[in-house]
Amino acid sequence: MADDVTPAEIIALMGRAGTKGVNRVKCRVIDGRDKGKILTRNIMGPVRLGDIVMLRETEMDASGSYGRR
Repeated sequence: MADDVTPAEIIALMGRAGTKGVNRVKCRVIDGRDKGKILTRNIMGPVRLGDIVMLRETEMDASGSYGRR
C-alpha cells in the first residue's frame, strides 16, 4: 500500500451519479492531516455504510454537477 493514501469511513450514501455506476458518498477522514474532515466523493463499485476507502487526496470535494448537462 502506498504511503500517500488516507483512510476514510463512509458515513452516508447520497445516491448514484451518471450512467457508469458511480456512487456519491460522504466520508469522514479517519487518520492523517485532515482527520475528522467530512468529504463528498464519487466512488465506483459497490459500497455500503461503514466501509473504509483509501483516498489519494483529501483537499477537493466531488462536484455537484457530475453527470448533468
